[in-house]
Amino acid sequence: MSRPGERNDGRKGRNPAGKPPFRPRPQTASDDWIWGWHAVEAALANERRGPPVRLIATADRARQLEARFGRIRALEIADANTVARTLPPGAVHQGIALRPGPLPDVDLADFEARPGAVLLMLDQVTDPQNVGAILRSAAAFGAAGVILQERHAPRFTGALAKAAAGAVDAIPIARAVNLSRALEQLARAGWRSVGLAGQAERPLSEVLGGEPVVLVLGSEGEGVRRLVAEHCDALAKIPMPGGFESLNVSAAAAVALYEAVRNRA
Repeated sequence: MSRPGERNDGRKGRNPAGKPPFRPRPQTASDDWIWGWHAVEAALANERRGPPVRLIATADRARQLEARFGRIRALEIADANTVARTLPPGAVHQGIALRPGPLPDVDLADFEARPGAVLLMLDQVTDPQNVGAILRSAAAFGAAGVILQERHAPRFTGALAKAAAGAVDAIPIARAVNLSRALEQLARAGWRSVGLAGQAERPLSEVLGGEPVVLVLGSEGEGVRRLVAEHCDALAKIPMPGGFESLNVSAAAAVALYEAVRNRA
């Protein structure tokens, strides 16, 4: 059963006699593209990425790119319809599309546990739009980084990069196979972890201090999983006097980040 705001990719199709069962759509070349000016500009400016594989832009966008970066070997000039045909249907490309070089992940040990530092950890948040919006908020509020699961997290291409508006390349991102073990490693390095849970007794403002903190957010519907929550030093809630039971996970992340920044001001 799908959850609000989250895609359920584990669909099962009908299996009439003589027909194979449903299989998820395989990755295609179009899945490796990112599009939109801010996402492409940030990827090209990121020195940690490898060189671009392909770059397609309209003539106007090509002039903007060359004014910003100088001559780009991979650049191909094409009309807007050609750019659109390269990408998944409905992609709002703004006349530019990039098949970028790989973006290396950050290691957990690279996050320095300095006073006031904030990390976000996402527990099985799989919707690209949500993850993109969360990355954008993390960059806007000066988070030290974001930690995702190795398997239950979207790839950093397409719709996610567009929603993040360049934040994919602006904020350090680490992936962990096991989030509970990742929290243990971070705890040894001096980080305190706080899980966001609607059933928690204390509001987030009362739980936060000046120490380096990992804010753990779960998927909509399920929330932070039990084992991950048990590895948090505290659970806290975002007070909602208006009567709604929960916020979209990207909205909750923005509120939590604001509270963490305000707490340290």
